[in-house]
Amino acid sequence: MYTLPKNERFNQEVLSKYHIYNSVFITLPFDSIDNTGVLLPLFTDVCDTGFKKQETPKDIVNFFVGKYLQNASEADQIDLMFRFIQYIERQIVLFDAIEDAAFPVVNNMEGRGSLRDIMEKSEARHKEEDLIDFLENFNVRTVLTAHPTQFYPGAVLGIINDLTEAIRQNNLLEIKQLLAQLGKTPFIQAVKPNPFDEAVSLIWYLENVFYETAGEMVHYLEKNIFDGKSIKNAIVKLGFWPGGDRDGNPFVTTEITLKVAERLRTSILKCYYVEVRNLKRKLTFYNVDVLVTELEQKLYRSVFYSKGEIFITLDEFKSQLNKIKTIVIEQHQSLYLDELEALLIKVNLFGFHFASLDIRQNSRIHDAVFKDVVQYYLNENLAIFPKNYFELTEPEKFEVLSKVSGNLNSKDFGDELTRYTIESIQAIKTIQENNGEFGANRYIISNNESALNVMETFALFHLSGWENPSVDIIPLFESVDDLHNAHIIMEKLYTNPAYAKHLLNRNKKQTIMLGFSDGTKDGGYLMANWSIYKAKESLTAMSRKYGIKAIFFDGRGGPPARGGGKTHKFYASLGPKIENNEIQVTVQGQTISSNFGTLDSCRYNLENLLSAGVTNQVFNKGQNELTFDESAILDQLAELGYEKYLSFKNHPKFIPYLEQMSTLKYYAKTNIGSRPSKRSKSEHLDFKDLRAIPFVGSWSQLKQNVPGFFGVGTALKYFEDSGQWSKVQDLYDNSLFFKTLLENSMMSLAKSFFPLTAYMRKDPEFGEFWQIIYDEFVETKRLLLKIAGHKELMENYPDGKASIDIRERIVLPLLTIQQYALLRIQELNKEGNPKVELVKTYEKIVTRSLFGNTNASRNSA
Repeated sequence: MYTLPKNERFNQEVLSKYHIYNSVFITLPFDSIDNTGVLLPLFTDVCDTGFKKQETPKDIVNFFVGKYLQNASEADQIDLMFRFIQYIERQIVLFDAIEDAAFPVVNNMEGRGSLRDIMEKSEARHKEEDLIDFLENFNVRTVLTAHPTQFYPGAVLGIINDLTEAIRQNNLLEIKQLLAQLGKTPFIQAVKPNPFDEAVSLIWYLENVFYETAGEMVHYLEKNIFDGKSIKNAIVKLGFWPGGDRDGNPFVTTEITLKVAERLRTSILKCYYVEVRNLKRKLTFYNVDVLVTELEQKLYRSVFYSKGEIFITLDEFKSQLNKIKTIVIEQHQSLYLDELEALLIKVNLFGFHFASLDIRQNSRIHDAVFKDVVQYYLNENLAIFPKNYFELTEPEKFEVLSKVSGNLNSKDFGDELTRYTIESIQAIKTIQENNGEFGANRYIISNNESALNVMETFALFHLSGWENPSVDIIPLFESVDDLHNAHIIMEKLYTNPAYAKHLLNRNKKQTIMLGFSDGTKDGGYLMANWSIYKAKESLTAMSRKYGIKAIFFDGRGGPPARGGGKTHKFYASLGPKIENNEIQVTVQGQTISSNFGTLDSCRYNLENLLSAGVTNQVFNKGQNELTFDESAILDQLAELGYEKYLSFKNHPKFIPYLEQMSTLKYYAKTNIGSRPSKRSKSEHLDFKDLRAIPFVGSWSQLKQNVPGFFGVGTALKYFEDSGQWSKVQDLYDNSLFFKTLLENSMMSLAKSFFPLTAYMRKDPEFGEFWQIIYDEFVETKRLLLKIAGHKELMENYPDGKASIDIRERIVLPLLTIQQYALLRIQELNKEGNPKVELVKTYEKIVTRSLFGNTNASRNSA
């Protein structure tokens, strides 16, 4: 049977359906909408034509008002802008739902990167035993974070889900009803969500998507590769940050941490209860029915009647299921054995914890906390720390920290941060008692700058009465300098007897986290990605030297500028000098809904990650190693890009441009996440305190996407100008890592639209600065097309390009309105006596349009 090319499947299943259902949507008779649905397509065309004529957002809006809204007051114009925003927000949801519904048709679920593909390749290459060995030891860990890059209210998420299903069934009547419901449902959070709200929102994905998908994947492997034998290794692991991530989030309290852990346990027990209840209808046999009923009742009481107590332990649950399994095999001809084994697989994967709740805190906070703790012991005259502790050298401090123990009580401290930090260590202990060790067994130190950061955190566990902590302490290296020194830091830890003993208790494994977002913010696109690659090589070598298995945990965001993009290709490209025993990756914001939001997309992307590990470790083992010359070229490219980015970042207009010309300051006003938009409370904006999400997001709202390309063009141009182009061309043709790096940069360019802000080139203060960005964009685009041999960006991903093109057209009026509002705010503020209420109204327009545009960029991953 002939299968249509991917781009044709996209056009048929997504594009044409969007046009049909959007036409239904814009003709629905909503209250007080009047003729908004008729005017919006006209406004979109005016925007499109206006930008082609190099008109400003103000020119475009004024032309539209003059032509279609005769004699409209400013209040009428503002009213229509708000209605346009409401419409566009809902068009984005409609497009999301259509893409989700079409996912299994547009993407070949059994093709390259699938479990079936892995199995067939292993048979063809006689690598079945290697594959089995690999699957018994490898893990994929997706860690859901609540970083605010998307936060639909729960009601809207429910509509998206129902709409996707109705579109899949082509049920026009239900689609019309859901579109009408969508039109009347508020999109905006009245108040900021707290971390528990974020947790509840993300647990929905665990219950409805990951639970089923991970179970089915392992079941498929057991049946098709392991000949029915059970896999002891938990191939798919889930991690969770809402409620545990304290870095810069004062709203995460110990109470919320414990509450989230309890909710995770209740959620997994509920999933088991539903499945056992379904099994009860099938396992109606003698000697079995009583056992199943007993399980059902104990789970029911633990979920619905519990005030925290559990009426069955994990061991009892597993033991009872295995007892049922034996009877079914021996006495009942293995009837419904498949369904029973499917449940056992999930119990093996998720225990009573569902997802491991990671605790994270910033090293700067730890510094202050540790000073407080040492001072407390000195004040109490307890001989735990010498009086001159803070004057000691690092090795001398290590000597002290290796031997400390105590029983800290958080109530003895007046400082809130000290109390919370000590309580978070106690909370890990409590969660492990209630949910099992995997409930919370990782403590991440962000902005880790030294071995002392790790040793002092390690000491805090001993000082909190935990002799052999069943916890992995994970340093997170983010800045370019920290990445460069990471292996030296780890050697100091590996050679410390106390820490080495701790690693022995942790199966000689050390998890190390690397941050793409802050790395890019600090060093630019090329330097961040290459620094992380090199850090992984040096950390692997250092870990192997001391017999430690390094596990890398990547803090990747959605867009390429934050380590997103075609993530699985990066993992497939890692050479033998980089440890790749596990793929651990953060998944956040719109990346959760776009890559893991449905059973199909979740399975497709989890299988791609697993397949990347197989490709690297089984099929291409020992390959993908960069030669000395290739590494030297990457060194040079990264350095050239870094110099260009640093001169840009140090430009006196860099921070003022973001503050005055972008939406940066409006991020704090969008109720889409519980965290503040910057780490410190000071009025003055310090680059170090600026979070990566609003930083990257602000460039995205401007449609300039600077962090995803700036410096790439300059670096490539050097090789072109010096007659060495063949070197970078060969590197692109031969290195999957470099090719993926540049392809992701092309995605950033494809989502840029400079006509939107071209008016800034005439700005007396920022015109020159805007031109610097635009020149680098033009040069980067020219050279990326040259190296790829393409006529247009992303031409080798036609479906991805088509999706971006439609989304960009949907949000074009939104962006125009946003820029218009920003210009009006500037004008009003320049007036001697600005109209305060009018300024606030336009600020609200900026915020609302920011929200819609953020949600629209889900395919950035």
